[in-house]
Amino acid sequence: MPVVDSLQRQVQARMVGLLKTLAVEEGYTLTRLPGVRLLRSDRPLARTPVLYDPGIVIVCQGVKRGYLGGQVYQYDAQHYLAVSVPVPFTMETDASAQAPLLAIYLHLDLQLAADLLIELGEQEGTPATPAQGMMSSPMQAPMQATVLRLLEALAEPLEAAVLGPALVREVYFRVLTGAQGGAMREALAMRGRFGSIGRVLRTIHAGYATALDVGQLATEAGMSVATFHDHFRAITGTSPMQYVKSTRLHQARLLMLRQGMTAEAASLAVGYASPSQFNREFKRLFALPPAAEVARMRRSFALPPPPADAVYVSSH
Repeated sequence: MPVVDSLQRQVQARMVGLLKTLAVEEGYTLTRLPGVRLLRSDRPLARTPVLYDPGIVIVCQGVKRGYLGGQVYQYDAQHYLAVSVPVPFTMETDASAQAPLLAIYLHLDLQLAADLLIELGEQEGTPATPAQGMMSSPMQAPMQATVLRLLEALAEPLEAAVLGPALVREVYFRVLTGAQGGAMREALAMRGRFGSIGRVLRTIHAGYATALDVGQLATEAGMSVATFHDHFRAITGTSPMQYVKSTRLHQARLLMLRQGMTAEAASLAVGYASPSQFNREFKRLFALPPAAEVARMRRSFALPPPPADAVYVSSH
């Protein structure tokens, strides 16, 4: 683990103290800023399937590890996670009642990010960097200082209202100019093969309940089926139809959680013709039948409503 100097330790301790005050209950806590949530977990979490929509996860205490395409992405007090396109992966958490996981989740405002990309593009150019769908980046001192000021603002209603939006923008700036900012900027620019796959992902998330097939998606991407399959897996870590299935199952779980749907109603709502097939595939992904998984999630943490501008399905 990298050596953290005394000033950074003090800043981290201050962030942890603020988060403990702001996020008293386990699960997600909404803040006064749209798209900014706080997360607390008082217990470890074994590997579980997740689907993150584009966003930034800043862990101030505890450890999360994401497993995608044979790689491990650790995000902790020294690393934050940035996600540019929705990717399904498995995640585990190190936490305890004595040292709870405390984190900030920022849902990515694509318009705000686009505006910043334009401004950054008007400055001196940076070397081209291959786009990535998910990246774990070092928590550098400027980013840490910005996050501390954001938490301090969230603790005061007036500061949250007046200063909060500019501080969120500053967090975006730190991500886009940080150690892996070039990869994030290239991903959000949606150019080339990455951009083609990114647009297909939007199609899947908008039409997961319809009949989707690989040929149709490959045509939309402007690729042959074989080329599309290879590029899709390189970006998402899975095949196109497995991705469609994962999106449907995550959305069905959310419908049961947020709207109280039965498993059968949720299965039909996300495009399954056979409830029995849905039950089998749901248990294969989440390791529990639908009713048991929903009960487990309700016991484990609070789940707020999705962001108003959400364009992707996510597991949270």
